[in-house]
Amino acid sequence: MHGPYDPAAGHKHNPAKLLLDPYARAFEGDLVLDDAVIGHLHGRPGSPEPHDSAPFVPRSVVVDEAFDWGDDRPPATPWDESVVYEMHVKGLTMQHPGVPAELRGTYAGLAHPAAVEHLLGLGVTAVELLPVQQFVSEPALLRRGLMNYWGYNTVGFFAPHGGYAAGGSGGEQVAEFKAMVRALHAAGLEVLLDVVYNHSGEGDEHGPTLSFRGIDNRSYYRLPAEDRHRYRDVTGTGNTLDLRTPHVLQLVLDSLRYWVTEMHVDGFRFDLAPALARGADDEVDLRSAFLQAVQQDPVLSRVKLIAEPWDVGHDGYQVGRFPVPWAEWNDRYRDTVRDAWRGAGGGVRSLAYRLSGSSDLFGQTGRAPWASVNLVTAHDGFSLHDLTAFDRKHNEANGEGNRDGSDDNRSWNCGVEGPTDDPRIEGLRRRQARNLLTTLLLSTGVPMLTMGDEVRRTQHGNNNAYCQDGPLSWVDWDLGPDDMDLLAWVQRLVELRRTQPVLRRRAFFTGAVRDGVKDVAWFGAGGEEHTDAQWFDAEQATLGMYLDGRGVPTPGPRGEQVVGDSLLLLLHTAAEDDDVVLPGAPWAASYEWLLDTADERPVAAGTLPAGGTLRMLGRSAVLLRAVRGQDGARTG
Repeated sequence: MHGPYDPAAGHKHNPAKLLLDPYARAFEGDLVLDDAVIGHLHGRPGSPEPHDSAPFVPRSVVVDEAFDWGDDRPPATPWDESVVYEMHVKGLTMQHPGVPAELRGTYAGLAHPAAVEHLLGLGVTAVELLPVQQFVSEPALLRRGLMNYWGYNTVGFFAPHGGYAAGGSGGEQVAEFKAMVRALHAAGLEVLLDVVYNHSGEGDEHGPTLSFRGIDNRSYYRLPAEDRHRYRDVTGTGNTLDLRTPHVLQLVLDSLRYWVTEMHVDGFRFDLAPALARGADDEVDLRSAFLQAVQQDPVLSRVKLIAEPWDVGHDGYQVGRFPVPWAEWNDRYRDTVRDAWRGAGGGVRSLAYRLSGSSDLFGQTGRAPWASVNLVTAHDGFSLHDLTAFDRKHNEANGEGNRDGSDDNRSWNCGVEGPTDDPRIEGLRRRQARNLLTTLLLSTGVPMLTMGDEVRRTQHGNNNAYCQDGPLSWVDWDLGPDDMDLLAWVQRLVELRRTQPVLRRRAFFTGAVRDGVKDVAWFGAGGEEHTDAQWFDAEQATLGMYLDGRGVPTPGPRGEQVVGDSLLLLLHTAAEDDDVVLPGAPWAASYEWLLDTADERPVAAGTLPAGGTLRMLGRSAVLLRAVRGQDGARTG
């Protein structure tokens, strides 16, 4: 690509560098460390590096895009019925004994019946794949002998990553990806992609010249007016793509439509989404050209759209502010639920909002409860097991002096870091995992599970394993009794969510009253509805959520209207055991015991009288079915 080389003015054309086609459907080869991949001489940004970079960079591949989709149809799972499973293509199957060795870690491996069987057994409705668009590893990682495992370093927005293909990376990855989608659709599973359009894998001004930088640096990237050699960075990765530029916006929209129309994916999770909506003054503009274009697009407006609603720039935290039809990762949910179960105090007012769909965040702008994608863990941070077992991060293997990753996980580990032979501590850790999963899967909104949390996957305290492509990050399928117990819990919770319409509301609770019973009511340990004083009492540690299921019909398997049960969820987050009084009339005549996180496996434990007292173990949750009337008829 010939043109001016004037870094101070933002121009970095260098015809000695082989550039990737931004619209290529596949790439072959990897980035290799060599001075030739950098566009300028070391320490001399004003002097272009003269050597040919072709031997050291991936190459664009011409692809035969013909594919027999057969009778493939999108599952089109409604938002309120969705349970999302965030996962890594390689990490799920790399150690799976049921997947043939030659298919492990690949698209074909994920499509294998052994992998699909696990997903269906869990009951999830969608997989959310960590980045599968072609990416490269950062030079700094390569110098340390590591690689980018998560994939948030994209260089090809139309190309499935060649490293995940069992059949070869000379274009075969395209057909293999399509076959994976077809197989998952046949099993009723949606495929969502975690996409990274906020930056590219070229990094900052010291990074390689691979594509956009050499084509038209000033158009593709946000550059500071005072020094256009450098890059504005609201992503923490060294550069930010400039979607104010018409052709950059077109590239992103063309890419999104391609993955829907040609690759048949069902939606997207947008990494650092505010960066895509920043305007001319770098302020976040929720009426930006990008958001308006997506909203009006006849293809994109009909698929699932999930925003990670923050970036690292000024005013980058935008939780609750994205427009219809977007859903959002709800970190307020994550933090509130974690704080409650680790005993951070603060009362139960915020917890009630999170349990009931976060109407304080999403209900004021005409959005539905499904706009809140609820999570307690994600790829970025501690796994569920490690969250309950470590107070401190242990990221030494990343080669950054343990400075990377969040450092706040206090008061989870009972004073002991990592594995212990103390049965009391290990028992509490397992119970805390059950508490978090129970809260997540019984809350209003869209729950998101993280790969391996259901089988107690550990990263041994590493909470930023982005560069760990090995057993530390892969799911270990050598499951012990404790792992199987937790798996049974997750399966039971997902089943309850599927069969109880009141857990999958399409509209926020309003406090509407029927036969003296509200659609949602809140109780303390004394069995009476919360008073205003209790809502603002920071010492409150017990919360009961009563959900009236009589007014929430849902279509049954033959189109008939099915009405579920009324449920009482009790969360006792204090460390000490306590007596909890069950609400009496008109809420129920008695209660049937469905779940108690004090149990290692999910079991029903009999009937309790309304108005009676239940002894709850410290840090535990109980789910009850309400029964009304002398004849024992259920509330439904």
